[in-house]
Amino acid sequence: MSRTLNRIGLGVVGLWVALSATAQEQPADFAHQVPLSLSGEGPWYRLPLPLDVQLQARQTDLSDLRVFNAAGQAQAYALVRESAQSRENRTLTDVKWFPLYNAADDNERAPSVRVQSNANGTLVEVQPSSRLEAGEEALRGWLLDASAIKAPLQQLILDWTSERDGFQRFTIEASDDLQHWQSWGEGQVARLTFADEQVEQHEVNLPGQSARYLRLLWDSPSAAPVLTSAQLQSASRESLPLPLVWSQPLVGSTTKAGEYTWQLPMGLNIEQVEVELSQANSLAPVTLAGRRESSHPWQPLGSGLLYRLTQNGQDVLQNQLQLSGQTVQQLKLTVDERGGGLGSEAPALRFAVRPTQVVFLARGEGPYRLALGSATVKAASLPLTTLVPDYKPSRLATLGTATVNGAATSTPAAAAATVPVTVDTNWKKIGLWAVLLLSVLFLAAMAFSLLRKPPVKSP
Repeated sequence: MSRTLNRIGLGVVGLWVALSATAQEQPADFAHQVPLSLSGEGPWYRLPLPLDVQLQARQTDLSDLRVFNAAGQAQAYALVRESAQSRENRTLTDVKWFPLYNAADDNERAPSVRVQSNANGTLVEVQPSSRLEAGEEALRGWLLDASAIKAPLQQLILDWTSERDGFQRFTIEASDDLQHWQSWGEGQVARLTFADEQVEQHEVNLPGQSARYLRLLWDSPSAAPVLTSAQLQSASRESLPLPLVWSQPLVGSTTKAGEYTWQLPMGLNIEQVEVELSQANSLAPVTLAGRRESSHPWQPLGSGLLYRLTQNGQDVLQNQLQLSGQTVQQLKLTVDERGGGLGSEAPALRFAVRPTQVVFLARGEGPYRLALGSATVKAASLPLTTLVPDYKPSRLATLGTATVNGAATSTPAAAAATVPVTVDTNWKKIGLWAVLLLSVLFLAAMAFSLLRKPPVKSP
């Protein structure tokens, strides 16, 4: 009897699986669809997912993302994301620094020097090319020796003596031979005394390129401060994150004086935020907190000093905060109003996330469509190594390219929530459910009769 019941159970499971296989997802099951344009050689195509399209999803992990062909068949796909933890592989290195002098009345931006280095290119001595009399020289900048660092340079961290407080602005140049110099833009560090407290900014972002030497030159006629420490943060090419994708400005609300909140469209792994500072000479020490839902407690995400100050007719701006990539859907900024605050209305805020790419295997005829927006479907993405046999990271750039062609449109299923429509009866699905129900009743009756049948007595 138990064997018979097992066969009955297997039959029910088989019918269930058969029914599930026929009830495949359709484009109309998703609230939004975006047409795609293909270029390059297939059959695999990679789609850099625009942030405004990504925000149409209903699930944080993009489980409700699909690609369909013209016949409404779902395509096999994989999600490619840049890991925020890749920055953890960066290395901080102390480097040697050498002073660069000029005559006090010399406005030359780049002091001429003669250097002495060993066989490895490490600097041993740096001296002015012309002799300067005592009292006539002025410290114009510093030469940093990064010859021992082979990875791209990500950040410069400086410390200096307390005699030179305030803002320090300088140009950054890079070279491999001390003869030819490439501009890496400008840097700025600061040490400010504020309400009996000291606020310091020591870090300067670098463009992520390799160089053996860096030259820091303070704006003439200002003299450079005396450095007490110089460090360079580097990272390997493989661990460098992709460029951030920035959102449009978000409107926030004021909960109380010096406290502002913003609601994100969905839960996102935020890497940076940018706060609009509309008024000149704004100075605001801030702390940022986040959470997934209103019922959850606020969790600290970071803190810093935001400012927009006018110096020598130029705006000096620092309005960004670096975060750890934690998933949040609500943000709260608390401002120390001793600096004057940021006003009674919440400033506009932009957020940045790591970009996501969709790689799919084109099957059937186009045009192809990207579909998003369902709270019920389950994840269907494959590992990239499964989707693309013999996959190697270098192969990703050689795949065909898909691009979003136009804005997202609402599907009839989504419009049905607000506009009455005539829905055709799916007699096939109803018939399958009826067959399943009758089969279950029949099998249950068989099981019941077998259980009631008296056991056969042995002779």
